[in-house]
Amino acid sequence: MKQPNTTLSNTKKKILEAAGPIFGKAGFESATVREICTQAGVNVAAVNYHFGDKKGLYLATLEYWLKRVTRKYPLELGWERSSSPEERLKIFVSQFVSRIHEAHHGKVSWFRNLIMMELIKPSEGLDIVIREVAKPSLAVLSGIAGELMGKGATEKTIRLCCASIVGQSLFFFYAQPIIRRLSPVDISYFTDAKALADHITHFSLEAIKAFGTKKQGDKP
Repeated sequence: MKQPNTTLSNTKKKILEAAGPIFGKAGFESATVREICTQAGVNVAAVNYHFGDKKGLYLATLEYWLKRVTRKYPLELGWERSSSPEERLKIFVSQFVSRIHEAHHGKVSWFRNLIMMELIKPSEGLDIVIREVAKPSLAVLSGIAGELMGKGATEKTIRLCCASIVGQSLFFFYAQPIIRRLSPVDISYFTDAKALADHITHFSLEAIKAFGTKKQGDKP
């Protein structure tokens, strides 16, 4: 059977490429279709043809850029069947931190605003974030954490450990205005993606293993 052609048309791709930075900087309400089309060099009617309306364009833009970032930093990059859970956690954290670093300091630094706006004022776009990033990430990380803690680990403990790992990764980037005010000296180590990934991995491994040694009835 012939597979459907999922390649984006040139016009559609131009619109999505132009829409990303504009939505990211201006937000959904303030961004205009006309500005996006002018930037893309296409007729305004192209948005209605390809996306239906502004909302359809916004949702498609969010999905397009989420997939670009996640494809660039796949969470399972370099995994082998023989890789230990410790090695897999290191890869996961490294790739996850790299995604955040790209959205914070890279060429698509405006992209973090899109995500933050969805967290502050959720729309249907948040469902796309959950589908494309949150659920796949949680599935991978839960498997690693569960393996590290052993068969006695409860689902609650696994989820809490996963949330702690993700929380660390997000904090170091999104709380930088606070970090800078608390630590007016050199804080370059807070923006070094590799150094942060190594720290989070080491810190998390020790914590996860400590949870793994507890009995089911033990309190944290």
